[in-house]
Amino acid sequence: MHRALCPVESLYVGQRSRAFLSCTLRGRVDVEALSAAFDAMTEANPTLRSRIVPDGAGHALSLLDEDERPRLLTRTGDGDEAYAAELNNPLPVGGPLSRAVLVSAPDGERHLFLLVVDHTVTDGHSSIALHNALWDHYRTLVEEGGGTGAAASDAPQWPRPVSQLLPPAGEADTAEYLERRIEEAREHPVALVPYDVRRPSVTGEGADGAADADGHIEVCRLTLDTELTTGLRRTARRSGVSVHSLIASTLLATARRRLDGDGPRTLGCLSPVDLRSRLTPALPASAMVPAVTTHLQTLEVSGASDPLETARAVHARLSDYISRGDHFLEVRITPEIPRNPTLQLATVIATNMGVVPGPRLPDGLEAVDVRLVPAREHYFPQAGRSPVMACVVSFEGRLAIEFPYYTACFSPSFVRAFRDEVRDGLLAFATAEETGAATEHEPVGAAAG
Repeated sequence: MHRALCPVESLYVGQRSRAFLSCTLRGRVDVEALSAAFDAMTEANPTLRSRIVPDGAGHALSLLDEDERPRLLTRTGDGDEAYAAELNNPLPVGGPLSRAVLVSAPDGERHLFLLVVDHTVTDGHSSIALHNALWDHYRTLVEEGGGTGAAASDAPQWPRPVSQLLPPAGEADTAEYLERRIEEAREHPVALVPYDVRRPSVTGEGADGAADADGHIEVCRLTLDTELTTGLRRTARRSGVSVHSLIASTLLATARRRLDGDGPRTLGCLSPVDLRSRLTPALPASAMVPAVTTHLQTLEVSGASDPLETARAVHARLSDYISRGDHFLEVRITPEIPRNPTLQLATVIATNMGVVPGPRLPDGLEAVDVRLVPAREHYFPQAGRSPVMACVVSFEGRLAIEFPYYTACFSPSFVRAFRDEVRDGLLAFATAEETGAATEHEPVGAAAG
């Protein structure tokens, strides 16, 4: 059984990006029940037990044979080492589009569960929904018992791609929008953050290809406790903006300090925009498809720019973009992105999943920490500069920002310093005293990863 990929899905085939979910656990895990829960998820979602295959000029999903489908992998080991290893373990084209791994400490009381899904068949919302549904099924099996095998379906129920769920749009409107976007990108080229890892000479030892092979993905993390997260949300409401815009403003200011001079520079902020809640009818988070588009805006940012004013500009432009319905047109021009990469070229990429629930577990098992990190296979140290990625998600009301990076591009010390400056900026927002200048209202939430 095959299912053709739509243009949005096809874009991820070349990018080779994936959602990397991890859950640190304390207590006893019933491995048989967890294995059965993962099998149930792959049975209910055929995209998880599929591979990507050529399909004419494009690609399609093809079901794996029974002996090829992904199963829960288990082993004993160190959680930190397992996290680093799996973060750099790809989901290659032609193989399964999902993987689940349980790594347990020798005492059997500490575990790391890893769920990896190719972005061709998921986005942030659906990967988190899948993770929580898996643990819901596990809890039911542990508490109520029952069979541990997943019943095979007669035919796969493929989810409809988001490209087929968009409201109507004329070809002329789409062409006009594309022309406008290309012209905007041409008129406002954005500055990128230079890599701090020195590139070796092409003619000397360690040429570009060798250095590229030596790199690997790491993640630097920023967290705020519930009190500081609440303070950040309070400042956003009081100022009439979203938390996303405060974070984007802080990221832009931090990136600006990595560029020469103090005067205005053109910076770009790329914000993923959730489509699920904006479709009619709305698409549930359980639908395993990438249902996200992007908004790119350029701003003049200097060393003296006021962070709150930058946040207001980010918020206003993103809100206007959505109110005009441009996010639907952005999906329609997706096939043009490989030919016009500047349509998504930004100084910072700021995802925002909003506040999401963690997994519900049976008695005797506790989720100590939950993380969501985007990762991809292809990095280009030879480019010399690139956007900085920040993945923002609040599990159970505690904000976290993950900064994934490639060590042949940015050094750990560089990213830690970037992270620390972003934290300082967010703390300034989170602890700001109330003033009478801002009016209290709920801002429009716009972004999603």
